Amino acid sequence: MEATLFADGGSRGNPGPAASAAVLFDPAGELLEEVGSYLGVATNNVAEWTALILGLEAAQRRGIRRLAVRLDSELVVKQLLGEYRVKHAGLAPLYRRAKQLLRHFADVDVRHVPRKQNADADRLVNRLLDQEASEAT
Repeated sequence: MEATLFADGGSRGNPGPAASAAVLFDPAGELLEEVGSYLGVATNNVAEWTALILGLEAAQRRGIRRLAVRLDSELVVKQLLGEYRVKHAGLAPLYRRAKQLLRHFADVDVRHVPRKQNADADRLVNRLLDQEASEAT
């Protein structure tokens, strides 16, 4: 089975209220699953990495073997591909978890995409942040 994973994280303030979300689509473009989580106060980079992990976990649960990963965070893509080192101590465990999850797939293609191509995951992140903000008031 194959799928495309779009993942996004966001923080309103850096650090600030943060959320992560991922969306899985089948090869025909049909929605397979949406996952997301409000993180509390976190940095944007923590939210981006957490979104990737949520999506990878969802894909693994579904038995996906071939996965196209699409992220609008150029930093996460370059760190994941080994082009940039993960220097921040808070990101290292997230990086290790993502790399561990990636080993469960037979084929993975990780690419950076423009933000507009990641609209579904971005919309879910903002929905989670808006929902948390409205519950806090």
